[in-house]
Amino acid sequence: MTHDNIEQDNEQEELFEHHRVVADKGQSLLRVDKFLFNRLEGTSRNRIQMAASAGCIRVNDKPVKSNYKVKPTDIVTIVMSQPPRELEIIPEDIPINIVYQDDDLAVINKEAGLVVHPGHGNYTGTLVNALAYHMKDSPLFKKGEERPGLVHRIDKNTSGIIVVAKQEEALHSLAKQFFDRTTKRRYIALVWGNLKEDEGTITGNIGRSLKNRLKMDVFPDGDYGKHAVTHYKVLERFGYVNLVECRLETGRTHQIRVHFEHIGHPLFNDERYGGDQILKGTTFTKYKQFVQNCFKSLPRHALHAKSLGFNHPKTGEEMFFEADLPNDMAETIEKWRRYVQNRDTVNSD
Repeated sequence: MTHDNIEQDNEQEELFEHHRVVADKGQSLLRVDKFLFNRLEGTSRNRIQMAASAGCIRVNDKPVKSNYKVKPTDIVTIVMSQPPRELEIIPEDIPINIVYQDDDLAVINKEAGLVVHPGHGNYTGTLVNALAYHMKDSPLFKKGEERPGLVHRIDKNTSGIIVVAKQEEALHSLAKQFFDRTTKRRYIALVWGNLKEDEGTITGNIGRSLKNRLKMDVFPDGDYGKHAVTHYKVLERFGYVNLVECRLETGRTHQIRVHFEHIGHPLFNDERYGGDQILKGTTFTKYKQFVQNCFKSLPRHALHAKSLGFNHPKTGEEMFFEADLPNDMAETIEKWRRYVQNRDTVNSD
């Protein structure tokens, strides 16, 4: 198994420390924007003030505004929605489906198989490489940073909607919306088994597996892992698999995939979480062949980021975007639909 999407899934809410400055014991009271401007190279006071407005400047781990007065021994940090830059991005002319864009942001309908950002084993050919080419005139994409404009992610083999900031102010605003959980995200998934309830909620801390670092796992409430909540609704029942809509309250790595595995309903054809085996159904050869045909028509886990809602970072307008199911998922769902219809017809004869 490759390392290509260890950190590629959904939906991040963590903030990464970019700069950390500890005030001297003899520090006189000084506005935090001026304090940082005096100590950080290559930045403007206006950029620092925008970061503060977005809640990205913290003192002693609490967000502060630009006019906060730094005191002796204060620990001042700047946190962002992406890790500090590690490598330069090469713009690449990769076709992408841009469903909307303006001066502040772009909304992409990502196809399955496209890695979102460079990482282990994928230093080129990613969505970020494509964005660096298609949006080379936008402020955030002129800097060659590792993850310009990214405020959330979806896994390599997950299809669907992702929003990208094109300039600094939009990046801070969108990152804060994801951090504050005010965005509206819905996914469509095909899962193994017949869920008992038509609607439900899965809650459980998610963290890196202690047995396999390529996987995430669910842990009891405590110090390990991060709080995660997934709400689901069954859309269609096909006996051995269910089509569900998921609404994310939090956004952890592999959240939907690991939560459904945790309750015994892994995503259909999810290799990493055991869904690429025939987990439910009959022992008949024809049935096994049918499932194998479905695996071939959908050679990835059955997960699609259907919709995303957020407030425009400049106008405050509510924005909402949807992406139709891609062909591979739509065809596989239709196969199951016909399978159930044919089975019911045979049983009624």
